[in-house]
Amino acid sequence: MFDELHSYILENEFKITVLPNKIDILNYQDIDHFDDSQIIVKFINGKVNIQGENLTISKLLNDELLILGKIKTITFHV
Repeated sequence: MFDELHSYILENEFKITVLPNKIDILNYQDIDHFDDSQIIVKFINGKVNIQGENLTISKLLNDELLILGKIKTITFHV
């Protein structure tokens, strides 16, 4: 039981959650590019390219990123 809890707490799998006008990214590696119309985020297997309008990074932690703005496209490159 402890092992299951430990792996849940220390989960390191890349996850992206898309909500209206926001994207929550967990367990990313780096931000390759950032401006108000495009954000490129690296993860272990590739990159995700987010394009839109008035994009901002609302939350920036070592393992979590919250992007706000009008999201137009999300493209994965693996």
